[in-house]
Amino acid sequence: MSRYVTFTIADGLYGVDVLRVQEALRAHARTRVPLAPPGIAGLVNLRGQVVLTVDLRPRLGLPPLGADAEPMMVVVQVDGEPVSLLVDEIGDVLDVPADQVGAPPETLDAELRPLIRSACTLDERLLLVLDVDEAAAA
Repeated sequence: MSRYVTFTIADGLYGVDVLRVQEALRAHARTRVPLAPPGIAGLVNLRGQVVLTVDLRPRLGLPPLGADAEPMMVVVQVDGEPVSLLVDEIGDVLDVPADQVGAPPETLDAELRPLIRSACTLDERLLLVLDVDEAAAA
């Protein structure tokens, strides 16, 4: 059995291993990082700790979230440090039996393959499990 914190980005359902997640929050005001690559959304002050924020949309080849939309943050641990991932909406924590976890689909874009560790077949949807280390390496 695997346990994932789920979230949506555009129409996709994604998840990360629950053991890597520190917390899920509404987005905080971000400080822009000059000359940062497109996937770096800025820095946030998380209770006095400066945390890098990664926008997953460019990493997933998706257009930016609408200006009036408010993203959410999933704070994960990467090499012992918190990194905030911007997502559209936070979902549930799902327990997925091992027989429903498999390799990413062959139809997945080759550029996205390094970001996706596995795929879980749910009743009505496909859950793509992110490689947190790769996703945070924007």
